[in-house]
Amino acid sequence: MNQVAPRKLLHSKWTHTQPVKKEKHFAVINVEFDDDGKVTLCEIQAVMTNNIRAINWRDLKDAAKWRQGWQ
Repeated sequence: MNQVAPRKLLHSKWTHTQPVKKEKHFAVINVEFDDDGKVTLCEIQAVMTNNIRAINWRDLKDAAKWRQGWQ
């Protein structure tokens, strides 16, 4: 399990273990919080294609799918 702190998500880098359409490396480009400090939106951008998609930030904790940093 990856250690992920919601306040440190912005600009963090991630590697997907099962790339799709050459999208392997991602950077978190947007994180929004509600009044209670809970993450309401997390957007990642693929480095190779610049595609942006919203994900559940808790999915980044799954070490079988995501690795911290670009590897």
